Amino acid sequence: MFALRTFLGGDGVRRLGVIVNPIAGMGGRVGLKGTDGPAVLARARELGAEPVSGQRAARALAELSAQVLAAPGAMGADACAEAGLPCEVVDIGTAAGAAATRAAARAMLAAGVDLLLFAGGDGTARDVLAEIGTRLPILGIPTGVKMHSAVFAQNPAAAGRVAAAFLEGRAAAQEAEVMDLDEEALRQGRVSARLHGVARVPRERALMQAGKSGAAIPDEAALEALARRIVSEMQTGRLYLLGCGTTMRRIKRALGFDGTLMGVDVALDGRLLAADVTETQLLRLLDQAPATAILGVTGGQGFVLGRGNQQFSPAVLRRLGRENLVIVAGQQKLAALDPACLHVDTGEAALDAELAGYIAIRTAPDRSAMLRIAA
Repeated sequence: MFALRTFLGGDGVRRLGVIVNPIAGMGGRVGLKGTDGPAVLARARELGAEPVSGQRAARALAELSAQVLAAPGAMGADACAEAGLPCEVVDIGTAAGAAATRAAARAMLAAGVDLLLFAGGDGTARDVLAEIGTRLPILGIPTGVKMHSAVFAQNPAAAGRVAAAFLEGRAAAQEAEVMDLDEEALRQGRVSARLHGVARVPRERALMQAGKSGAAIPDEAALEALARRIVSEMQTGRLYLLGCGTTMRRIKRALGFDGTLMGVDVALDGRLLAADVTETQLLRLLDQAPATAILGVTGGQGFVLGRGNQQFSPAVLRRLGRENLVIVAGQQKLAALDPACLHVDTGEAALDAELAGYIAIRTAPDRSAMLRIAA
């Protein structure tokens, strides 16, 4: 391991701080919209949720060769060890949960690291921002359920490459918004977003995700008509797995039910079969009938999978097959994407590559657009 002086001395070597939120993303596959609060975390564990952030952090760290200061155990050091990256462990005392994240961020700021790499979601970004502000550049490894902030890379490997570019002096820093949604409001079918501040992040446009944007009003009439058309095309005896978001809600309402705004619902023969399902429930249903998944596009970001719909796990997606994925989005939403491509972050790089390539996105009853899913 590196001696602590390598982080505090004037050796001219840029240093990386690493913090992992070990529970980030656990609520995704079990349909809980996040893991904010002990009660939700306990429920996630009851439903069989497993930690995902450590593994995703290790995937990012495997892209790096750097001097590292890490939070202890599952909060950073374990991921460094899994990636084969030596680190010095910072002392955060007895702090736990969000307080531990904040304590680690304070310690790394005091130690003078050049970049703070954290694994988590929007809630973790808020905790880091609260201690760091704009005094230190930060970069998020996307491991949460909801990631609307513009401080995250597109996927773990991209986070590692962005961090390497910054530490090697190949990328400068720019300002980016930190947003978060109210998880309890989401569970009640309401979207309540708030801007919590501005952070400094490495500027690597091709590898960073944009902040989420709202839907474009001019698309409303076309999307309402498309929702009715999609419902009229549904086949008897076939399951329709309806993703989350306002575009998908139009289809759910065209079927006669409100559905779950930020969850996955399943329809069969024109009616709601199962609401707000988990990965396990989807796998059971896929054993019973053929299925089509209908997915929306995250505004401003271009994500189809891996942002708020982790119930579509690698196991579910492989059972479905790429040919049974239907993507629906407004023309204005697609036109606003920069770069003009879609993204997936399933948790498995090999599956992401299998899903890559051009795909049709339905934008109106008789109109589609061809866009590339970037590998």
